Amino acid sequence: MSVFTVASRYAKSLIDLSKEQGNLDAVKGDMEQFIAVVKQNAELAAVLKNPIIKQDKKRSILSALFDGKVQPSVLSFFHMLVTKGRSDILNDVAIEFIREYRVEKGIVQATVTSAVPLSEENLTQLKAQIAQEIKANEVVLDTKVDATLIGGFVIKVGDRQVDVSIAGRLNKLEKHFAANVI
Repeated sequence: MSVFTVASRYAKSLIDLSKEQGNLDAVKGDMEQFIAVVKQNAELAAVLKNPIIKQDKKRSILSALFDGKVQPSVLSFFHMLVTKGRSDILNDVAIEFIREYRVEKGIVQATVTSAVPLSEENLTQLKAQIAQEIKANEVVLDTKVDATLIGGFVIKVGDRQVDVSIAGRLNKLEKHFAANVI
């Protein structure tokens, strides 16, 4: 079974438990905190993935780092995964939890790449337009700047992409001319 499938199942279980307990938003914050700690601390990630390190040691490390800082159900969930020998996928489960949370709440992740930084007004309009187009409750917009676009922007939402950049149009024009050369 793939890591994604296992992580997804555990994440869905935690989502269900959190909804049952009425603390879904708090657990989401705890999972974001966990992801940030793992991202900043390569040693923690290595310890969690290392099968040689005993489960008791892993549980005590997680308790030292997160006891009193996360929901008790989250810490219990971490300990349960360690006990089941699944500490290596803890970060994957946390990432999948965030993805499932967004699906649950109708939040869509989008990326806009533009030739120059976009103003707050432009970003707000873009979020509203995307939300209207895909019927989402909320749009979380990541922004990137790529001067090679020359002008315009490229929007990616899931597996869809809209390219209204000058570089994109020039590439289409080039392909058109190349295809129609006699």
